[in-house]
Amino acid sequence: MRTLSLIAATSGLYDLVIGAGLLLAPVTIAAWFGAAAPVPLLFVNIAGWLLLSVGIGYWQPYREPDAHRAYLWIMGPLLKGGGAAIFLIDHVARQSPSAFLLFAVTDGALALVTLWALLVSRARTPAR
Repeated sequence: MRTLSLIAATSGLYDLVIGAGLLLAPVTIAAWFGAAAPVPLLFVNIAGWLLLSVGIGYWQPYREPDAHRAYLWIMGPLLKGGGAAIFLIDHVARQSPSAFLLFAVTDGALALVTLWALLVSRARTPAR
């Protein structure tokens, strides 16, 4: 379970940092990634708040990963895996900045590592 705790901590910190950035410096972050300033800021603020909430939510699986496997499944393979796919599709279909592919890589990597850890730890966990 130590691996799942480490993944929860990493994923939570990742979401907290990005969420805080979107709330505190959305125009600067957009410029770093070669994107136009977001208009209206409301949607970026909502996304930032959502990411902060998801990041805080990782606290419980960090402390008790076996008791909070559902959160890890939903926020890892489902949310981060889906996010990676959306970033990739958007890049191909709408020519979003290539720098956005960094999020496809990081989200995708976290999704795959979480999936692997969940499957491996399930195989080692005795049936109830």
